[in-house]
Amino acid sequence: MSAPSPNDSQSNNTAAPNEITAAKERIEQMRREVLRVFIGNPKIADLLLTALLAKGHVLLEGVPGIAKTTLAKAFATALGCTMRRIQFTPDLLPADITGTYVLLPKEGTFTLRQGPVFANIVLADEINRAPAKTQSALLEAMQEQQVTIEGDRFELPQPFLIIATQNPIDLEGTYPLPEAQIDRFLIRINIGYPTHREEVAMLRAHNTEAPQPTPILSATNIQTLQHTASRIHIEDDLLEYAVNITGFTRAHPKVALGASPRATLGLLHAAKGAAVIDGRNYVTPDDIRSLASPVLAHRFIMVPEAENDEQARESVVQEAITKISYRRTVRAV
Repeated sequence: MSAPSPNDSQSNNTAAPNEITAAKERIEQMRREVLRVFIGNPKIADLLLTALLAKGHVLLEGVPGIAKTTLAKAFATALGCTMRRIQFTPDLLPADITGTYVLLPKEGTFTLRQGPVFANIVLADEINRAPAKTQSALLEAMQEQQVTIEGDRFELPQPFLIIATQNPIDLEGTYPLPEAQIDRFLIRINIGYPTHREEVAMLRAHNTEAPQPTPILSATNIQTLQHTASRIHIEDDLLEYAVNITGFTRAHPKVALGASPRATLGLLHAAKGAAVIDGRNYVTPDDIRSLASPVLAHRFIMVPEAENDEQARESVVQEAITKISYRRTVRAV
């Protein structure tokens, strides 16, 4: 796909090439710093950066001991932002996340004690260990970037990103995430075991003392990068393409409830973030295809016989990519 024409009406507010070049350089610095600490597939770091640029939240899945928390902490530190960690347990209460008013006996007044959600990066560790009532405390924060405590509304610091981890095994005593909450995670990343070479490199790097990430960006830098990503050009043909892919999941015989319009919008925003990482000021069909699985596969409900089959979910998305082709509309001059 070629770059958008200068005469295109949508190009007037498109990010300039020099702006994209500067953004790509900063992102590459950030990427190198994360991968210095997290020894693994570089695509995982790229997906985290894509979610950050798209102002989305991330769900990390994988067995224990594969550095999910290490990745999240390295990512947050390299961003140069505030980070809080919440260890989800069955006895965790919503107020433990959002905060609550406490009485000051000497003054005889109540003051707000902010919960750990008041941070730029919130690591929700083993989010499925807490009951639905506690999990739902994050819903408003994820969607509206705010929390309501005792009827009072409080804005959350910007940028705001939730990185949740989930263990796909040992499900006894866990609480599956409600569909409404899963739909608010822009990207789901399945972290598998490292390759032989990656595991040897990890042992070498962490043998004596684990490397510590260095802050590369700041909250202001991140907001600038997010603004750049929001102004990436996307052709109307690609909007049609994205809708056709999500629409395919709604008509598939193995899917009981297909991907929502929010999923289509998430795919669009993620594709813009991927374009910035690649140093372009326009989206290509490959951006949409490469992100279709991380953005869509967790956002639809399978029929009962395939409900817990992750391979079936992935196959539905791959089938959509295979069967739905991108066609550029020929426009009259």
